[in-house]
Amino acid sequence: MTLTQLEYLVAIERFGNFSEAAKNCFVTQPTLSMQIQKLEEELGVTIFRRDKQPIEPTDIGKKILEQAKQVLKEKEKLHIILQIEKGEFVGSLRVAIIPTISSYLLPMFLSNFTKKYPEVELVIDEVTTDEVISGLEKNYFDIGVIALRSSSGNFLTETLYYEPFVAFLPPEHKLIKKKKISQEDLDVSDFLLLKEGHCLREQTLAVCKSNENEWIHKSSKVIFESGNLDTLIKLVEQKFGMTLLPYLALQYIKDKNKLNLIKEFNAPVPKREVGLIYTNTFIKKHLLEALKSEILRVIPEELKRNKNGLIVH
Repeated sequence: MTLTQLEYLVAIERFGNFSEAAKNCFVTQPTLSMQIQKLEEELGVTIFRRDKQPIEPTDIGKKILEQAKQVLKEKEKLHIILQIEKGEFVGSLRVAIIPTISSYLLPMFLSNFTKKYPEVELVIDEVTTDEVISGLEKNYFDIGVIALRSSSGNFLTETLYYEPFVAFLPPEHKLIKKKKISQEDLDVSDFLLLKEGHCLREQTLAVCKSNENEWIHKSSKVIFESGNLDTLIKLVEQKFGMTLLPYLALQYIKDKNKLNLIKEFNAPVPKREVGLIYTNTFIKKHLLEALKSEILRVIPEELKRNKNGLIVH
């Protein structure tokens, strides 16, 4: 049994077929298949069922895979210990980040991070919150950057900042003359939402003190359910409805006409808690601290310290 064989096992489970696993392990499929066959012969068991697509582990295969992941984790831990001892920042960090954060946060710190830590490979995946959680559980990702929920289960979290929401109104909207707006001003039927699976959808409904069924029932216009916040912004400008924007989005809006369509909230201001999430077995803490430091360096001070307001989940 070799560590390479264990790495092949984990890759097959992740990708669900030998071809993709081989490609991501940078070997040919026959080489990978031969190594798995050798391991099965050595152990005297069948680890994967080949009669299903995607390929599934057998019952004993699941147990072997769990142990293989532990062995590989310990191997990685040894390398990390040596890196920390030498003061090195090298290797890869797999970061999952939700779209309504990545669009505005990544351009703020990514360039500085890569210049400061040129030996660190950041592998960034833009996915929904549920996909972040699932990926962390399956060890596809090292850490996630999400809008933190009220309960994070068995995960560890670290708050980065508290981000207020602002309303983005269509031209000539009934609220356009108000200096600031309140939750009570909002009508759920007036809103354009991101499609299901995006946490900003649930947060918008929470700000409106509404639920999914009420939104569908009240909406008398065309129902747009976009997966892209930029699309919603364009639809708002076409007077199809209003939407909520995270505060950091404002720095990318330079058009004065668009800025006039933005309204801040009266207290208590609705906001989300943006932070890091990772498993209790995560070991690359020095890389996490480096990432966290670079993010906090670019976040406005008032967002880092001001948790007063209505935190929506």
